[in-house]
Amino acid sequence: MLTQIINGHILTPQGWLKDGSVLISDGKILEVTNSDLAVIGATVIDAKGMYIVPGFISMHVHGGGGHDFTEGSKEAFTKAVSAHLKHGATSIFPTLSSSTFDTIRQAVTTCEELMQQPGSVIQGLHIEGPYLNLKMAGAQWEGLLKDPDPEEYKPLLESTQCIKRWDISPELPGAHEFAQYATSRGILTAVTHTEAEYDEIKAAYAAGFTHAAHFYNAMPGFHKRREYKYEGTVESVYLTDGMTVEVIADGSHLPATILKLVYKLKGVEKTCLVTDALKYAAYQGEPIVDPRYVIENGVCKLADHSSLAGSLASVDTLIQTMVKKAGIPLADAVRMASETPATIIGINDKKGSLQKGKDADIVILDNQINVRCVFSNGVIVEDTNTMIH
Repeated sequence: MLTQIINGHILTPQGWLKDGSVLISDGKILEVTNSDLAVIGATVIDAKGMYIVPGFISMHVHGGGGHDFTEGSKEAFTKAVSAHLKHGATSIFPTLSSSTFDTIRQAVTTCEELMQQPGSVIQGLHIEGPYLNLKMAGAQWEGLLKDPDPEEYKPLLESTQCIKRWDISPELPGAHEFAQYATSRGILTAVTHTEAEYDEIKAAYAAGFTHAAHFYNAMPGFHKRREYKYEGTVESVYLTDGMTVEVIADGSHLPATILKLVYKLKGVEKTCLVTDALKYAAYQGEPIVDPRYVIENGVCKLADHSSLAGSLASVDTLIQTMVKKAGIPLADAVRMASETPATIIGINDKKGSLQKGKDADIVILDNQINVRCVFSNGVIVEDTNTMIH
């Protein structure tokens, strides 16, 4: 049984523990303390002067490392997950963009198989669409979009336990019934690609829509129709106290001022950071040629420049953006990438914070917020070759 002691500045739920120690063994955290530990036979990892933080929770990610999760294969899932894991995402919910139900079922089969592997990083499947408002579809392919159909989604959800989140447009016919059914099965249900205004958001929240996907993106804010002004989805979500949000903090999807505003109004406990990353993220191979997209200024756009298509970010990039561009304290930025998403999606009993008894998912960051080392269930999966000898 390998026992390790990591020394450094530790982020706990109570705040920073300066010059503390984390004791891990058999994939679990045994102790978090401000005392120097001396355990016979333990490997000591000296990260003093660096930050020891919880592994990140990636709960909206379409792909990475050159692969998209809609491919459905074990190879695609494994390579995309591995690419993000190296950047600190120790818990991942693979996301499917609008797809046929055959594609969804294939992904379910793959997801179930990989989740059964010991120490799996995959915690469940996330589906976005195909029940989306055509006018707000953005990069989602309109030929796949439709209204919610219980003859489709009920048999699927009755056949598997791996689907943990599903995002749809709440204004569609049958959307509220979908939310009621999905939430009754413990599935996080989110509004997305929507034109809903306050009364619609209030009714959607009552039906079970408790989360807003990629907040601000693919939804209107305050706007005008003829001579009158109306609140948009954005203001409506702000006014719905219990609704949580996620932001794509890649530095392109939202400006720093808006990231500050979300942090100020929704707060750390109700805001999480997501990549919404495509297969081009965390990818070092040959250039990917796809006529649908163009990559400019570090972000992926539709080829006709009508919409952003998704990010190229990994979770560490999000934290860097929040700290360096939006001026958010590092502790809060990390919490929005770990503790908060773990709570929102229901895995905070074992993930999301450095506490005794939880999984030893740990990231070591240097002073520039670069990932230096990643532990997944106590196993080192990334090391810059300067941390661990």
